Amino acid sequence: MSKWKFLAITLLCISQGFAQEITNDSLPASIIKGNVINAQTQVALESVHVINLNLVRGAITDKDGNYQIQARVNDTLYFTFLGFKPEKVRVSNDMLRFDGTQVSLNELAFALEEVVVRPYQLTGYLDIDVKYIPTNDAFQYSISGLNKSYESRKGPNSVTKILGAILNPADLLRNLFGKRPRQMKKLNEMKADQNIRDLLATKFDRLTLMELLQLEKMDIDDILNNCDFSNSFITTANDLQILEAISSCYEEYRILNR
Repeated sequence: MSKWKFLAITLLCISQGFAQEITNDSLPASIIKGNVINAQTQVALESVHVINLNLVRGAITDKDGNYQIQARVNDTLYFTFLGFKPEKVRVSNDMLRFDGTQVSLNELAFALEEVVVRPYQLTGYLDIDVKYIPTNDAFQYSISGLNKSYESRKGPNSVTKILGAILNPADLLRNLFGKRPRQMKKLNEMKADQNIRDLLATKFDRLTLMELLQLEKMDIDDILNNCDFSNSFITTANDLQILEAISSCYEEYRILNR
């Protein structure tokens, strides 16, 4: 085989690959139907959240474990349910052709630690008792020209830190927001889907946010720290509140960097 013939065949294969990729990306989403069961008991699971990580669409299984959701070939479906290990499933042609693809979730084993409750030793005198009750030292800051405020760590240089974190071209916030426009665009898509909002409001582990935004938990914490949210907020907020916090910080970043 001559080198020119080999080169022509190679170029043809590459062009077909690109054409296939474009065709797949341009295909409209179809409705696929499936079922979710408990892997140990084979019992259908109700209220399992199913999220298409590519299209940012959510669905919930009914009492029979059935769901339906928009998807395309090679999209990734993320299944999450309290007390079970999350699962990711790649959408295949068979899933689009035939309804009833079954997904099994495995139960998680939790080791509960002992919780010690220590009541406050109150005296009945307000001036004394107030010193023994822990307080949240975080408070809300707002920047002139912006409609939103956010919780910040208390300190003499807090305003400078907020502006510095958002305006500093070298910090993580700029790097992530500037280099991941698709992930940041997902913020609005996530906020618009009520099923996803309902799920995030019940979760505190950041796992779903990590999958949707393709960020590590450390990245999420760094974003919130760079936006000067308090440690108490970062550690106690649910995933929906974290989503709203990242979104508001991103909007402020965009306004201040115009």
